[in-house]
Amino acid sequence: MQLTDNPYFKILIKEAKEISSVSLNDLMNQKNRVDDFCFSLDPLWVDMTRQFITPTIFDNLIKLAEASGIEEKFSKLANGELINKTENRPVLHTKLRLKERYKSAEWQKLTSFCEQVRSNKNIRTIVNIGIGGSDLGPSMVTSALKPFQGNQNIRFVSNVDPADLNDNLLDCDPKRTFFLVTSKTFTTAETLQNASLARSWLKQANVTPFNQMAAITAAPQKAIDWGISKEKIFDFADGIGGRYSLWSSVGLPIMIAIGNKNFRSFLEGAAEIDKHVFNTPIRNNIPVILALLRIWNRNFLNIPMHGIMPYDQRLSMLPAWAQQLEMESNGKSVDKHNKKLQVPASPLIWGEPGTNAQHSFFQYLHQGLEKQSLDILIPRNAIECYLPEGWKESHKTLIFNALAQAEALAIGQENLEEPHRNFQGGKASTIISWGKSDPYNLGGLLALYEHVTITSGFLWDINSFDQWGVELGKQKAKELVNPENYDEFSPAARLFLKQLGSGK
Repeated sequence: MQLTDNPYFKILIKEAKEISSVSLNDLMNQKNRVDDFCFSLDPLWVDMTRQFITPTIFDNLIKLAEASGIEEKFSKLANGELINKTENRPVLHTKLRLKERYKSAEWQKLTSFCEQVRSNKNIRTIVNIGIGGSDLGPSMVTSALKPFQGNQNIRFVSNVDPADLNDNLLDCDPKRTFFLVTSKTFTTAETLQNASLARSWLKQANVTPFNQMAAITAAPQKAIDWGISKEKIFDFADGIGGRYSLWSSVGLPIMIAIGNKNFRSFLEGAAEIDKHVFNTPIRNNIPVILALLRIWNRNFLNIPMHGIMPYDQRLSMLPAWAQQLEMESNGKSVDKHNKKLQVPASPLIWGEPGTNAQHSFFQYLHQGLEKQSLDILIPRNAIECYLPEGWKESHKTLIFNALAQAEALAIGQENLEEPHRNFQGGKASTIISWGKSDPYNLGGLLALYEHVTITSGFLWDINSFDQWGVELGKQKAKELVNPENYDEFSPAARLFLKQLGSGK
């Protein structure tokens, strides 16, 4: 059933109207607030005290989740059942985090190849060519775990704009550069176009291309047909969606960057969240609670956007990854039965790392009229830095800024005599923190966001595992390859096409 059909929907609509006149500052100072709305799964800690929520609202949100049959849906997800009906596929990415995988031939092949590449002193640079889920996750994780990397350079090329590949290869030696071509279907236009250019770049330098190219795909025969040798093809199951695929062989660039042991720790951190989700009652289930909060803010408080602000510079790419995860998964307009949704699903996801964001768009957050909710992400401890004494104080300053922003957004500061200095407050945020940003904790954080996304989709009764919305634009781009199709496009489009190649 859709959210609007849930028996607790109307109850929560009424409670949303009532709480709209309540001060967030007053809510924050209610008795037992910290006990009621701080949740822990060591080392993960979630503080929801700065959200427009009360124990009564929380109880009704839990009942809404129970009425939606959420536990049965979790069971189907955990068992790898066919829940992606529009593509007739199971959803299998959580299986990649089970211990049984480490005994598989697939794991042995991956780890063996990884060690070969890492120990090969002739390979200086590894370039991953992919886009979407074949790029965002691996590039984000590789950037986030820079302190754990070896001596090789790991680079990512995604955009079909030739400048992307060109600029990444400018300082590369073709004889010491290895390419990973990552495409689930091995038909992705941008990826194959870039891969073809990379192949030509190697040939131009008198390097045999396929000695220095491997493929990561769910369609191994297509990679073979393209020219990649079978022993250099790392496949994964069709039931692993692109934006959920970084745990699979798609994560090979991560594995090469940080090594097998650290990659396994990364998977183990995610597996711990899986255990929590699949075995914890809804009332204490952190991803479920965060998903209910996402629903509450989006559909009851009518907040159209959700910001993700990591106070960790190495997590600067996490908002873009989360943007794809949530908006491609839940940016839908029909339910699983192809009926139009009665309320919108995914909010707009966006964000930047702090403290930089404070000097760009936090003005808008503090004094703009639009409503928004935020996740403020903070590692409590810093990874060791090779800087002069004093860097630990810098990390404390980072933490102080994160906490100060959460408090200032929530409480505000009244100044009626000088309205331009007035801070209205009442801006909701959740603090999510952990120990250090190491592979284990990062794996847990990403799995947390995956489960928030999937649970939200369950509550909206939509399919969070397809992405048909990307198809029309790709189809139109293919049509433009043939000039005979130009008449089917708008007058403005035809005028633009005439200008191509004019040099103007």
